[in-house]
Amino acid sequence: MKTHYFLAFDLGATSGRSILAILQDGRLTLKELTRFPNKIIHIHDKYYWDLFALYESLKEGLVAAARENIRPDSIGIDTWGVDFVYIGEDGSILSQPRSYRDPYTFGKPEEYFQLVPRKKVYNLTGIQIMDFNSIYQLYAAKCENFPALKTAKNILFMPDALSYLLTGKQICEYTIASTAQLLNPVTKKMESQLFEAMGIDPSIVLPVVKPGEIIGTLTDVLSGETGLDHTPVIAVAGHDTASAVVAVPAEDENFAYLSSGTWSLMGIEVKEPIITEESYSLNFTNEGGVEGTTRFLKNITGMWLLEQCRKEWEAEGKKYTYSEIVALSESATGFQSLIDPDNSCFANPKSMTEAIAGYCKTSNQKTPESPAEYIRCIFDSLALKYKDVLNKLQKVAPFKINKLYVIGGGSQNKLLNRFTANSTGIPVIAGPSEATAFGNSMMQAKGMGLVKSLPEMRGIIRNSVDLDVYYPENTIVWENAYKQFLSIINNN
Repeated sequence: MKTHYFLAFDLGATSGRSILAILQDGRLTLKELTRFPNKIIHIHDKYYWDLFALYESLKEGLVAAARENIRPDSIGIDTWGVDFVYIGEDGSILSQPRSYRDPYTFGKPEEYFQLVPRKKVYNLTGIQIMDFNSIYQLYAAKCENFPALKTAKNILFMPDALSYLLTGKQICEYTIASTAQLLNPVTKKMESQLFEAMGIDPSIVLPVVKPGEIIGTLTDVLSGETGLDHTPVIAVAGHDTASAVVAVPAEDENFAYLSSGTWSLMGIEVKEPIITEESYSLNFTNEGGVEGTTRFLKNITGMWLLEQCRKEWEAEGKKYTYSEIVALSESATGFQSLIDPDNSCFANPKSMTEAIAGYCKTSNQKTPESPAEYIRCIFDSLALKYKDVLNKLQKVAPFKINKLYVIGGGSQNKLLNRFTANSTGIPVIAGPSEATAFGNSMMQAKGMGLVKSLPEMRGIIRNSVDLDVYYPENTIVWENAYKQFLSIINNN
């Protein structure tokens, strides 16, 4: 069987990578070519991403692929959601993209709901209300008379903006567009009334295209600079979580997934969006998946908590390896301090340790006194939060959830996976850790006509990775801890 090569660009909120995927004999293997930082730029009280630095990093990835003496069959890009770039009438970039961490959206949802009621926004989009959704970014930009918005012909979401720089072709890929809270998941089109209510022309967003379509090829300039002659660029599932969910190695449909990283995203895959009174009250989201599926999920603050603590400790000269973090957590007594990871005080505090200590003090709990106790607090709280969200998912899921697949970087966190199995009371299957790159690559394979369906893609992934399985233990202890957790978070 012929060997096929795919170049996957996977960009997160802190770093990005170029990965060479090799498909041979029904197995997919990955090789990381480059890794590069993705930093937020703070200028004049505004927070931006450096689009042009990311473009240069993609070029370095293209060159690195050429050095492998292979020509990729195709290229695909996935990124985080909601953020976008303003494009002028002549196709020029009018501004660096604002970051979802920019506080200019704080409080904007409630202002917007004076124009379109909160429940109507949810009923039209099925999307979880979060300050940084694209709809509120546009509204905030409108309120501050942001010059780029005033002169923009259209906007491009982040993966589409990067593919535009590579190909010169502008598209709006479905899964990334679905994160905006501007798209109707039933009609799969933008809701004009949501734009018109804030005085923005709906045509600022291009018509959506399905994942798996060919966008174009590398420009003449890039082909010459990189040595990759007019390689096709595929619109993969442009939202990184959508790409990751493609890689869930499930054999049936009765599962939940947890895409675990800086953010934790827990959900189920369904054929139709779930927009009900219960889903509204629970603030669940309906985001686009591949092959017409809907990712019914909830965003949960994930390893952001630990990442921010680690930065503080490193600044104090204490740098912990992952194995040391696990050992520290296991050395501390469990359930002494519990927090709600999604409390607003943890969104972007100046000091995460102080924010955790403050939450514990306010809720009359023991305040963590050492890195070990902070880490144990975070791991215990995340595992219990996962149980809470899974319980709510099961209330609206059209099937019995029998397994939880943990994918992404968090699948390597064996201690947290064990805690999650204990907490949720169902088996946890961990892997692949490179779910996003696997999903990105498999959608390229589909775009090139090499695979036909989602089950076929998942079969290849199952054949390509080793999975770890964790079974529930100490369930009574964890049930008691869950009651304690609910009491704490419901009173804060």
